[in-house]
Amino acid sequence: MIKIAMIGAGSIGFTRRLMMDILAVEELRDTEFWFMDISAENLEMVTNLSRKLISDNELSARIVPTTNQREAIAGADYVFCTARVGGLEAFGYDVEIPLKYGVDQCVGDTLGPGGVFYALRTIPVLLDIARDMRDVAPHALLLNYSNPMAMNSWAVRRAGGVFYVGLCHGVQGGHELIAKALGLPAEEVDYVCAGINHQTWYIQVTHRGKDMLPLLYEAISRNPEIAPHEPVRLDILKRFGYFSTESNGHLSEYVPWYRKRPSELARWIHPDVWIDGPTAGYLNHCRSQADIYREMYPKWMSGEIEHIRMGDRSTEHGSYIIEALETGRIYRGHLNVENHGLISNLPDGCTVEIPAYVDRNGIHPAFVGPLPEPCAATCRASINVQQMAVQAALTGDRELVKLALLHDPLTAAVCSPDEIWAMADEMFEALSPWLPQFNGSGATWPDIAQPNQGALRLVRPAGDGGPPSLAAG
Repeated sequence: MIKIAMIGAGSIGFTRRLMMDILAVEELRDTEFWFMDISAENLEMVTNLSRKLISDNELSARIVPTTNQREAIAGADYVFCTARVGGLEAFGYDVEIPLKYGVDQCVGDTLGPGGVFYALRTIPVLLDIARDMRDVAPHALLLNYSNPMAMNSWAVRRAGGVFYVGLCHGVQGGHELIAKALGLPAEEVDYVCAGINHQTWYIQVTHRGKDMLPLLYEAISRNPEIAPHEPVRLDILKRFGYFSTESNGHLSEYVPWYRKRPSELARWIHPDVWIDGPTAGYLNHCRSQADIYREMYPKWMSGEIEHIRMGDRSTEHGSYIIEALETGRIYRGHLNVENHGLISNLPDGCTVEIPAYVDRNGIHPAFVGPLPEPCAATCRASINVQQMAVQAALTGDRELVKLALLHDPLTAAVCSPDEIWAMADEMFEALSPWLPQFNGSGATWPDIAQPNQGALRLVRPAGDGGPPSLAAG
């Protein structure tokens, strides 16, 4: 039996999906899950629904709910973080305050003012998880799903002192879209993706050894189910020669070209579908869905409706990584790790999303080499912002936050320096309840020598015959 702590387990749909993915592995069906969330209501709902899934499928897994994070983590083999720090209230400030200054974000969870302030409040929570892991689960692996992935990962590697990997599903989604456009089964389309999270590029796409990259623009642009929703991705594909993982709206936020003039927004953004990029699209979507779990809960508990079923394993990385580490079955996925020359024309130390192989011996990132220069240049612009924001999050440096926003591509395309300073001050004031390092408490996080430089390898603690634990590679 292994113990898995799920921090932020009140994400009812995602938690249950991830749990059932893990329980789809025969060797993991007796897993002990500890669900932790600060919302007692969500915690009760997800616990009851998950126990029903376990009972309905006659599994031997066990769930322990708790609002005590340290208790959840104690003795864990794996720790998942899916927390959204500040919830919808903070998310509203991330998007609506910048909009007053002309910075138009669709999602605002990766870069831009929304992404930077999301990192500033999420990093302390992740480092708090890391502290508990160092104290009561020193051999555990932290698998993080919380955005902004690149900045969060960078901060945890610098100051967390724990074994860590960052997970996102954008690469899998783009792969499916490419296969659909080419009219091929997804399992027959091979690919290599590389870059930074949410700016990852399909630098190799093949089918039975044939290079499919020259065919992508025509295939996607002529597909009536795809092309109307992807004008930004198509424009960048045409100019760069490479397709990006991210949805149309997401991609438009990370560059200075598509959202800086409201009069041009309609050319690039579908007005009705949040994922395609309308103003505050994801925030409005989340607000419209805020009560859906309360409405659906009785139907799920009665068995009237259920969309999560045993055997319908998703493509989320989490369960496959644990399966590979525990059983030795090899998994290849695109994971967020530290750059040590793996992408040679991006800075060392930044967070890159690249192919990695996982087996019983650990997590092994693959060497990529240089990205195509237009892709690398776009990534480097974002990395500059990330590096300053991470340093500011760890030290409580307000001025560095403002300088990070000054260099943000979309913000710089819209705002003057005075406007950026005023916007940041307004965001600091609104978001102060979630920013302990800036509220006068003096909370800062010095760099900690962390154990997962390069690949991770597995060792078994001497004498106990228990599950493998992670050690420095």
